[in-house]
Amino acid sequence: MTTPTEPMPDFLSEPSKINTEISITGKWIPTKKGGLFRKSAEAKEMLKEWEDIHAGAQAAPGVLSTEINHAVGEDSVLVHHVFENDEALINYFSTTATQHMGALLKVAKPDTHLVRGANISQAVRDAISAKHVSAVFGEYLFGYVRDDYKRPDQETAINVTAKWICKPSDSSRLDELKYWWQRVGTDAHSIEEGLHRFEVYQAAGEDALIIHEVFEDTVVLKFHLTKGTTKIYKKEIDQVAEADRYFFRGPVSWLIHTYSTFLHLPATYSSLGSNFARPGGSMSDGSFE
Repeated sequence: MTTPTEPMPDFLSEPSKINTEISITGKWIPTKKGGLFRKSAEAKEMLKEWEDIHAGAQAAPGVLSTEINHAVGEDSVLVHHVFENDEALINYFSTTATQHMGALLKVAKPDTHLVRGANISQAVRDAISAKHVSAVFGEYLFGYVRDDYKRPDQETAINVTAKWICKPSDSSRLDELKYWWQRVGTDAHSIEEGLHRFEVYQAAGEDALIIHEVFEDTVVLKFHLTKGTTKIYKKEIDQVAEADRYFFRGPVSWLIHTYSTFLHLPATYSSLGSNFARPGGSMSDGSFE
């Protein structure tokens, strides 16, 4: 099949302002599941360890923001960090992460972590891999951020970070996948004004993309899933690739669970948990006025 092409609009092709910042969004699961109505001792200890890590990360140099979001409907936690640069990330993994890793691994295990940046150095990959964390490294391709990177209201905003993998084929279908996500970003810019952030990253070493979107609130995300660009383009994207991971962070309503399940998205949902951002914020999560 000939890969469709069309010029990329200016708002998608402008250089990103994330510069040297690196974001990590990942999931941790307790080693033992709880019962139907209560968490296991391991799940409780995992949450405690992550709250301690969250507190330590706030004091670590170069950590611009950190979140610990408790998953809803399963015993797991979604974690998110933004680092100022390579040095800050490497320092965190050699200090705060190292101090807690032994205790954490006794009660929990890491699931996939999605790492995003304009450029991911080998030193960063080595620092994360040394902790035996399964990570996918994505480098920025295209996207847009509204309101000059102003941070949306964290009491209502929902962050969605996902990985899509190309289906096996005689030749790579990555260009097709990029095209369809370009179409999503192009149309969303005009018909989904509450989609504050839309970014596409190319995963290193595999035919896959990482997509990061920030929605103003549940109403905007519902429109995206039921009437917006998901409704318009998911059939075409499904022909090219498969959804591998979906992380929903923030005050995610059960309504969103229902719609995303209907769309067969392998999603983990969270409530709005402990969060911290340095004064001024970041270009990766948004800046403060």
